[in-house]
Amino acid sequence: MATNNDLLAIVNYIERERGVDREVVLGAIEKAVKKAADRNNPNVTNDLRVAIDRKTLTLHVYDTKVVSDEDVGPGYISVARARRLKPDAAEGDTIEIEIPAAKLGRIVAAATRQGITDAIREAERDNTFIEYKNRIGEIVSGQVTAEHHRDLYVLVGKTEMLLPGKERIPMEEFKSGDSIRAIIDKVRDPDDTSKRSNSFSAHNPAVLLSRSSPEFVRTLFRLEVSEIADGVVEIMGIARDAGYRTKIAVRTHDDKVDPVGACVGLKGARVRNIVRELNGEKIDIVRWSEDMKNYVTQALAPAKLESVEVDVARGSVHATVAPGEYSKAIGKRGQNVRLTSKLTGWHVEVTKAMSLASFEDQKAEAIKNLAETFSVSTAVATQLADAGFLTVDGIVESDEEGFIASTGLDEVTAKGLYAAAQAVAELTAQADGEEYEG
Repeated sequence: MATNNDLLAIVNYIERERGVDREVVLGAIEKAVKKAADRNNPNVTNDLRVAIDRKTLTLHVYDTKVVSDEDVGPGYISVARARRLKPDAAEGDTIEIEIPAAKLGRIVAAATRQGITDAIREAERDNTFIEYKNRIGEIVSGQVTAEHHRDLYVLVGKTEMLLPGKERIPMEEFKSGDSIRAIIDKVRDPDDTSKRSNSFSAHNPAVLLSRSSPEFVRTLFRLEVSEIADGVVEIMGIARDAGYRTKIAVRTHDDKVDPVGACVGLKGARVRNIVRELNGEKIDIVRWSEDMKNYVTQALAPAKLESVEVDVARGSVHATVAPGEYSKAIGKRGQNVRLTSKLTGWHVEVTKAMSLASFEDQKAEAIKNLAETFSVSTAVATQLADAGFLTVDGIVESDEEGFIASTGLDEVTAKGLYAAAQAVAELTAQADGEEYEG
């Protein structure tokens, strides 16, 4: 058992360094000693009482026994022994006797130390919950103290917090001693065990952080853009693929203030600070609109849309883009259109437009290829294209009689072209290692 000086040092350290109130510490020690003695010392009763003198920090242990003619068990005391403590003690009375703490045994001492550790940890979590329960969504700064399976332990003030690996931004790395900023994502209620997930296990900190949450970006903008903090500019939605790209929709409550410009800042300074915090993550700032066509058009930028159709009943939007704009509209791995769907809350689909101009371009290219392949004039090649025969494969897929009738060419010319097409197709097939069947 700890001496008075040892106990004083323990209490002072926990109170000063870990922020736990002295009375909470002493109460935890009393409970731990009683619990350990009840479980591990067969010579005490269930009426054991533990008290620490609040001035001297002396530990007192009391047990209640029944006065009997003779000692018949741990719950009894003889009349003779009882009267040495209380002269008027009589058989059947109960008497409280003090037990020297040292006599509780080594097992009780070891169990007490573990019990105190557990109790102090619970007390810390109670304090943590009270301090942070109303601070969810707030960004805090701390220092990385350890890493375990991608989970980071972060010291914020005197409180240890956990940044789970799944809440980190992909590809970013931290080491012990690094400074880090993150948003308070969850705080465990010590009285609500039903919400304990793997992250909220008994040995993990009670405050969970996040850097991958969309709310982290929202709060960064609120800290960086005064117009958002003042309520002049409002964030209407955020869609995020952490580490790669974020779309944020904003609107203004003052016609004199451009919401996108306010978020970008002078020469891009504001958004650049946020991008730096997110390790280069791209940020698209979108002007929010009640008109879904306009909203989707803004969100899919920089792609230029040919048309936008809204299906209110299905909650979907179909956008059409020129072939050259398609990859830009879809984005890498479909990211642009996927984030647009998340941002607007509507299913967004993008398809390529087939314009008359693009068809004419394809036809002109086909005529050129046919003339070169069969060594015929442009006029003959045009006649073939006008009949719907744009490629060699298109010719051989038809029968000879149908080909002659469709092209309007004289029979000799048509038969010669059909035979030539078969020969070209056969040579192509052989070159590809395949057997052509005419």
